[in-house]
Amino acid sequence: MTRKRRRLIVVLLGLALLGGATALVFSAFSENVAYFKSPSDIVAGKVTPGARLRLGGLVEKGSVVKEGTTVRFRVTDLDNTVSVTFTGILPDLFREGQGVVAEGKLGPDGVFAASEVLAKHDEKYMPPDVADALKKSGKWTGDDTDRMKAQR
Repeated sequence: MTRKRRRLIVVLLGLALLGGATALVFSAFSENVAYFKSPSDIVAGKVTPGARLRLGGLVEKGSVVKEGTTVRFRVTDLDNTVSVTFTGILPDLFREGQGVVAEGKLGPDGVFAASEVLAKHDEKYMPPDVADALKKSGKWTGDDTDRMKAQR
């Protein structure tokens, strides 16, 4: 085997290893990515059941039901609503009418099983994805984050 041929084989093997490593990294990223969706996206069928995602919106007033460590509530974007179940300890700032982002999976029955619930951290804060989804729905202007202005 000539010297040129050995170099070519080494370079090709190196490229193959680099390509394999890149494929593994992208595979790991795609498994751990949780895309943000609004209740309207879920109701419209833009989400496949079992896919990991983040659901954002407002906790619907009168929807929170606590059963031991399991909490059931509904998240709304003022157009559509999705039922959520969560087992665990909720953040101290979690309450009805406030912005929330829940990470988990959508079940085949249409109920979102949350593995993590994030609540806003002060009166003026709304998670950017939630605010964008509410503004896009046209039901919230964003002028007053203390009281959601519904244009109903």
